[in-house]
Amino acid sequence: MNDHQAPLIGYTCAYTPLALIDAAGFTPYRIFPLGEWPDQAGRLLHDNLCPHIKRVLDRALDHDLPELAGMVFINSCDAMRRLADAWKQIRPEDKLIILDLPPTAGEINISFYADEVRWLWNTLNAWKDSGGESWTDEPAVRKIEESIKKYNDLSVLLAETHDKIRQNKLRGGSPRMQEIYNLASTNPIEHTISHLKGLEDYGGASKDTGVPVFVFGNMLADPDVFSLFEESGAAVQDSDFCTGSRLFHAMDPMYIEKSEDIFINLSRHILSHPPCARTFNPSSPAKIASDILEKTRACNAKGVIGHIMKFCDPYLARIPMIRKALQNEGIPMLVLEGDCTTRSIGQQKTRIEAFIEMLR
Repeated sequence: MNDHQAPLIGYTCAYTPLALIDAAGFTPYRIFPLGEWPDQAGRLLHDNLCPHIKRVLDRALDHDLPELAGMVFINSCDAMRRLADAWKQIRPEDKLIILDLPPTAGEINISFYADEVRWLWNTLNAWKDSGGESWTDEPAVRKIEESIKKYNDLSVLLAETHDKIRQNKLRGGSPRMQEIYNLASTNPIEHTISHLKGLEDYGGASKDTGVPVFVFGNMLADPDVFSLFEESGAAVQDSDFCTGSRLFHAMDPMYIEKSEDIFINLSRHILSHPPCARTFNPSSPAKIASDILEKTRACNAKGVIGHIMKFCDPYLARIPMIRKALQNEGIPMLVLEGDCTTRSIGQQKTRIEAFIEMLR
């Protein structure tokens, strides 16, 4: 791990306001469910609970975390709330804040989440012992705007890098792209921007690297899983995960409306970015299905692979509507369930290979 110049703030959800953490003088550090540790989370949590939550807790129990100045949890689902509760028991010395996340992006909910984000700003400043800088101070607003601009720059660079990898102008394919997402999720933003600007084009001609597929789901942070897809004959043209493009708002820069409160700006941008299954549009309950169909068409994928965490009820409940939308367009779909270990996906390699062969 790189030597971080700013204290680390741990987080576990793509709805976390990263620009705000950076503006407060911290480095956002995503705690991924990666690595091999003893299964200890069962002492505190039910066995039939999201593997993402349990694996993150296993890391904490095994002391496999850097020094943290605090933790930001998003109350996005019951499992995440249970993680926050367990965290208080096993790391009582940690500073901790839990933000409530609305399930929709209406104006009332934007205003509600803006208050949560404002509370986070004041809390972070109290943790930093910065003299109690208020969010109403003009210097504070400028700090936040500067951080938003940095994340806008990062979004542009990530989009450019994604296109180069997809066009075979950078080596590494989708595993390399996931490594870059992981770097951006855990390192100071300046480090990531410098790294991306320093990438040299491969300059090779585009070539057929496999059957084009679109991959979606909740968690898929392990580059080795993307390698397995490609070893099985797939060319991952695009993906939609909270550990990838969705964390960076599908690489869509945020527009700062100067006439609007900065926290309303942030809240609207966060709540309007590509949603996970726990967030929905009440006027279009099946929008998640149409969104996946649109992204599949946009990248000219021949098939779709859904990688879902076991016991993730929001995603499992929406799989039928997604499958139906794809079937209506003649697009095959394969659904895999994982537990945040490479072993679980490796056991399904034969299914993946058969699916790819069917698409040829």
